[in-house]
Amino acid sequence: MIRFEILLPLFYNDGRSVEAEKFVLTDDELVAQFGATSTDTVVVRGRWLYQSTVFSDQLIRVRLDLDDVPENWQAVRGFKETLKARFDQVDIWITAHRIDII
Repeated sequence: MIRFEILLPLFYNDGRSVEAEKFVLTDDELVAQFGATSTDTVVVRGRWLYQSTVFSDQLIRVRLDLDDVPENWQAVRGFKETLKARFDQVDIWITAHRIDII
């Protein structure tokens, strides 16, 4: 199994709050495509440097636990582009971790 962790911003880079509907839509689409999601209720805080500017983020973490097959990797990579546009981000951080379900 593979766990994809997706960090979604709570605020746009100009400080405006991301609309709640975007999180609902994203979760609905992920469940429709992959069958399930898990979302943390704690806020992840991050800082990153882009073109000499330091950005501070507040994010939520969405997890997908999927079969480790090329089709799922390709689908998550494709969905990343949707997320970048939806949340108006230069990038959306998605990590992959191999897991065993006990």
